[in-house]
Amino acid sequence: MTKVVIIGGGWAGCAAAISAKKAGAEVTLIERTDLLIGLGNVGGIMRNNGRYTATEENIALGAPELFDVTDSCARHKNIEFPGHKHATLYDVTQVEPTVRRLLKDKGINILFESRAIDIIKEDKKIKGIVLSDKSVIYGDVFIETTGSTGPMGNCLKYGNGCSMCILRCPSFGPRISISKRAGVEDILGKRGDESYGAFSGSCKLNKDSLSAEIVEKLNKEGVAVLRIPEEDINLGKLDIKVCQQYALKEFAENIVLLDTGHAKLMAPFYPLEKLRKIKGLENARYEDPYAGGKANSVRYLSIAPRNNSMKVRGVDNLLCAGEKSGLFVGHTEAIATGTLAGHNSVRLSLGVPLLELPRNLAIGDIIAFANEQIITEEGLKKRYTFAGSEFFQRMKSTGLYITDKEEIKRKISRVNLLGIYNEKLI
Repeated sequence: MTKVVIIGGGWAGCAAAISAKKAGAEVTLIERTDLLIGLGNVGGIMRNNGRYTATEENIALGAPELFDVTDSCARHKNIEFPGHKHATLYDVTQVEPTVRRLLKDKGINILFESRAIDIIKEDKKIKGIVLSDKSVIYGDVFIETTGSTGPMGNCLKYGNGCSMCILRCPSFGPRISISKRAGVEDILGKRGDESYGAFSGSCKLNKDSLSAEIVEKLNKEGVAVLRIPEEDINLGKLDIKVCQQYALKEFAENIVLLDTGHAKLMAPFYPLEKLRKIKGLENARYEDPYAGGKANSVRYLSIAPRNNSMKVRGVDNLLCAGEKSGLFVGHTEAIATGTLAGHNSVRLSLGVPLLELPRNLAIGDIIAFANEQIITEEGLKKRYTFAGSEFFQRMKSTGLYITDKEEIKRKISRVNLLGIYNEKLI
């Protein structure tokens, strides 16, 4: 049986594990912390704008599992906030244990608190992953979904210091780049001012530290928009955000809070003293990152060059997904690319042609479009998401943005890909 080893248990890694397992592989997932879904423990926004289309495409392609989880853990459905429609907000306090049970029920071997530190390689093939306890996990095909955040040194060099985020590098050790260990140079994303990386785009506030009125509004409506005092409005901060779909004027002029169990503050960081000037936030306290008044994690510092089937260029048996595979933003983007990488890992082991999704699907187009853009200087400064910015505009102008589930199914059926991820290949 083909042995697939996935390094990184974020949304992309979990999706890759499920699709590789469904295709018939024996799957081991290596995660350096004690939690799955990585930054998904801070996120929670699904189905907003073009992500609705991508979600339904992935479901029609045969991979509904993780979207079923986020839908079942939703606190709010079909809500609107500035620049975004029909969003679902999942409960970040519920979703990780549910994903963990799902993967275990499917027979996926998960190695928690197991940090990859090196690889064993022969010619252009990886043979095994060396863990920090010196044990080696051998496999036939490897999928890197280590993300692009950390190690701590990157946040010190390109950010405002370690913000003590959910990734907890000081406790669980730093992320390494598997592709770089295999001899492939990483691609680095840039900001508009040519500096490297970008700050994560949101923080969590402890809900109990907010006023009763704001908590009631969040619980009832899912969103609260609070005006920032005129003297504290800073439009310049929009340039440093990783999440360009939220880099709108409304997000600079207002504090936007979303109910994801905690209160999700849609800003990379915000000085606590200024935050507490706003009515209802007089006692506000950061939950994640703890240093949300000053900093956040810095991302897009480790991207592998790949083709549109998610195979890493220059290594015969390595695929990638999520932020490791491009300047992608969001859980939906991670799940969509991870699912494709997992399915293709089994095809690669069998020596059959890898699946490339056609560009008349939103998922196929974003994978190809991001790959074309990343080789340009301007493209390195952009982010690619179904939810906003340049790619969502592209979806609208090319007719890829569809919210009719049956129409999406018919479209997938016309290209003969309905349920393709359900095919057992071995």
